[in-house]
Amino acid sequence: MASYVILSQKPWNRNLAGDLERKLGGEWHHLAELSAGELEKIAPELVFVPHWSRIIPRALHERWRFVVFHMTDLPYGRGGTPLQNLIVRGHRSTMMSAIAVVEEVDAGPVYLKRPLSLEGSAAEIYARASGVIEGMIEEIVLRRPDPHPQTGEVVRFERRRPEESELTALDDLDAVFDHIRMLDAPGYPHAFLEGRGFRIELTGASRAEDGSIRAHARIVEK
Repeated sequence: MASYVILSQKPWNRNLAGDLERKLGGEWHHLAELSAGELEKIAPELVFVPHWSRIIPRALHERWRFVVFHMTDLPYGRGGTPLQNLIVRGHRSTMMSAIAVVEEVDAGPVYLKRPLSLEGSAAEIYARASGVIEGMIEEIVLRRPDPHPQTGEVVRFERRRPEESELTALDDLDAVFDHIRMLDAPGYPHAFLEGRGFRIELTGASRAEDGSIRAHARIVEK
């Protein structure tokens, strides 16, 4: 019986393995940590990586076939925090790229690309992306497409730093709204304003009819 792995620490990918096992059969395993020992025991045909922020060591990707999902139309947007980098550049939609893992980050050949809307909060986008990824995994398992080299101009994204979540440098309400929503997901440093001894974190942004922004505020000590 064929075995597969879903490798992700994110809550929105937690049900992928169970859903795919029910749909496709075989044995599906969810791993939150990358472990050579666990992969040895499972002996997967493919390791699917819907959301991961670390380098996959060569010793592992040369032994097992890893398929990483990256939220840009590669080779545009190689690099970290793709969702946030897309939104700050004004994108309202993107392509989800499924690629083979090679030594250079996000440079592997492409199995599939599928469209993805960037509307809503980061949590909503990641949940939507999980559904798109599930369909792409089904296609890869059933059709076994050959990956093809990336084509086009390489554009690299720099991984955003936590201090870039601060709001005061922005100069219009559209940018403020996008800034709050693009950071509104578990595990991300939420948009914030700082006083001398406290920080105001903002989530749940919505636009009112007059164009103003409503958001939930959480005030914490610095």
